[in-house]
Amino acid sequence: MKKRLLIGTDNYLPRWDGISRFLSEIIPRLKDSFEITVIAPEFKGEYKDSKGIMVKHVPLSKFSFGDFTFAKMPNKKMIRNEIKDADIVFVQSIGPVGKSVLIEAKKQNKKLVGFNHSVEWELAPKALEGSVIQRLIHILSIRRSRNLYNKFDLLISPSNEIKEKFSWRKIKAKKQVVQLGIDTKKFVPAKNKNDAKKNIGIDPSQKVICYVGRLGREKDLKTLYRAYIRLTKDYNNLKLLIVGQGVESIEKMFQSRSDIIFAGNQNNVIPYYQASDIYVLPSLTETTSLSTLEAMACGVAPICTPVGLVRKYIIPGVNGLFFNKKNVYMLTKRIEKLLNNPGLLKEIQKNAIETVRDDFDWDITAKKIEEIFLKL
Repeated sequence: MKKRLLIGTDNYLPRWDGISRFLSEIIPRLKDSFEITVIAPEFKGEYKDSKGIMVKHVPLSKFSFGDFTFAKMPNKKMIRNEIKDADIVFVQSIGPVGKSVLIEAKKQNKKLVGFNHSVEWELAPKALEGSVIQRLIHILSIRRSRNLYNKFDLLISPSNEIKEKFSWRKIKAKKQVVQLGIDTKKFVPAKNKNDAKKNIGIDPSQKVICYVGRLGREKDLKTLYRAYIRLTKDYNNLKLLIVGQGVESIEKMFQSRSDIIFAGNQNNVIPYYQASDIYVLPSLTETTSLSTLEAMACGVAPICTPVGLVRKYIIPGVNGLFFNKKNVYMLTKRIEKLLNNPGLLKEIQKNAIETVRDDFDWDITAKKIEEIFLKL
């Protein structure tokens, strides 16, 4: 008989982000071994759940933080009943849904596992950049994270760096590292780059710089925008492609120029990666950055800030380039370097593909998580 796995999350499809991507890849790979129920917010939009998966939706509240809208507090009876039937509880976040699930699971003495998708005390203050309460939010986030994460039986981290950050903040729960992966059967280079550009309405003669993901303040997309504006003064064959949604002011910033393609939220991002030449990640904080790995798997040269695991899997000048946080000039020069050296651009694109194929695989990630659950 299959063990019953309950997943509690504040992030879920059709709202795409790193947690949603993780769950969309992991759940189909675990469903043959576990009977899975998901408790998640009811975000607007269309998507298809994996067959055989039960999803209990929680309505959204009117409260937003940065680009994120929180769920309402879940129905206590529903939470209690779902946890009563579960053998293992797997929590992805500590928002209203995740917190409610973990506290009830602790009360019922269930096997409780969490995944550290983000570092809350880094993420929350950056989502309120420029706010006078930024420092206060940082302190409160540390205290809240320590209190909640110490309730878990086990925390899974995507890297040793993230694991150590949690330990340093006196989060004493047992920890294990499981590296995330990419579906390299789906995320593949375009058979023909020119055709890929035509397919999304871009002139094949243009070089495409892209970003895919949430439009949050901590992503520092103003730096990418300003670098692009500088580049257009010297290059007339550039196109900036933005795929995602988030903070309204950031969306409007990109929508204000006719030479920027703002594609919004997309359930299938592969055609956009395949049409791109250079991928830019200007983030101020990350854990793994699945979008960077997806871009690399599709043969796109990454130019990134050295954040999270990114600094480990990108080797400057070999499979990507780095630039310092918030440094518009440095990013501009890095992009120019690839635009002016087609041979280097091609070599980095080739090496990026090989890096992901060799070192990142969702099947391995899912297998390790399954093994952890079965040993609990």
